[in-house]
Amino acid sequence: MHTLTLAAARTLHLNAQGLLNPPRRKATKADVLAVIRRMAQLQIDTIHVVARSPYLVLFSRLGVYDPAWLEQLLAERQLFEYWSHEACFLPIEDYALMRHRMLDPSGMGWKYAANWHQQHQADIDALIDKIRASGPVRSADFTREQGTGNGWWDWKPEKRHLEVLFTTGELMVSERRHFQRVYDLAERVLPHWHDGRDLPEMATVQRELVRRSCKALGVIRADWLADYYRLRKVSWLAELNALEAAGELVPVNLAGFKQQAWVHQDQMPLIEAANHGELASTVTTLLSPFDPVVWDRKRATALFGFDYTLECYTPAPKRKYGYFCLPILSRGKLVGRLDAKAHRAQGVFEVKSLYLEEGVRVSARLAGDIERAITRCGEWHGTPQVQYGAIPDNLRSHLGR
Repeated sequence: MHTLTLAAARTLHLNAQGLLNPPRRKATKADVLAVIRRMAQLQIDTIHVVARSPYLVLFSRLGVYDPAWLEQLLAERQLFEYWSHEACFLPIEDYALMRHRMLDPSGMGWKYAANWHQQHQADIDALIDKIRASGPVRSADFTREQGTGNGWWDWKPEKRHLEVLFTTGELMVSERRHFQRVYDLAERVLPHWHDGRDLPEMATVQRELVRRSCKALGVIRADWLADYYRLRKVSWLAELNALEAAGELVPVNLAGFKQQAWVHQDQMPLIEAANHGELASTVTTLLSPFDPVVWDRKRATALFGFDYTLECYTPAPKRKYGYFCLPILSRGKLVGRLDAKAHRAQGVFEVKSLYLEEGVRVSARLAGDIERAITRCGEWHGTPQVQYGAIPDNLRSHLGR
């Protein structure tokens, strides 16, 4: 059995995630779809102090590209939206893998407001009739009776109805306009789908979700598996052993850990080179907090020694690092994090603060890599003027050289 060094495991994981080498050519719309397929899903989030998370995740892998391509792929039915890891864009061919969740959302917790659905069934049915007769709708098409809302807990009724119908799969997101969802009947978005003919067995779905999790992660442990698609927190060892028996996974000892690990077959040819340091990531980029590399905090800690908490919901006086810190990936390591804000009207990319991980040695190469990554990110935002706030003195002394 192979023993995989932690550095090699990171290399194989980053390769699986499309973060081994910087892009070598200008991105195309087809590349956006290919990257999402490679990750299996692209998490959606609306915070936009910098580019919204799905756009930033794509930028980390593609470099400069047109963000409008994401919405175009959705409107072209190349992608669809649903609850997978969280709310995500997924390749349209994976609709079958999510359909069971739609048909029985009872186990989805807060994502499905069962009591609301039951209490407002008549109004929800009327909303479906309205959409069937008049066409797609946005939440913004409905006015609030009593002024403005105070947050997600105070949504207007129609927005709650739309969310219920989205979760049950009766409505789908047909497109986005200015990042706002446009809902239409699922039968119009996917007219060729038929549950009786196309719905796979649940066991088939579960096996495929396990398979895709392993492929997207590159290196897998049993305790990392459930998080990727929010599968039930049970033992998936039998499924992993089955993939091993089929030759899709190879067992490895992960140096420094007692738990069994596996490498996906796509990464198998790279094991020796990664173990001997002949293959390593050359990417330096900023990651979204909702990037698959870091969205499982326990996995990020195990693989990268990177302890990350998103602090946007933490009261400002209690924050340790900042409102929306972006992890800094550099040559196979998570070397730090920065709190940034894109001031689009002024053309300024503000780095409010930057923190390096304990033990990171600042060299001219590292400083140059980080500075170039920040500059590229600022330029892509349309904020080419970078302003630095609180950053380590030993890093600041290298900037601009």
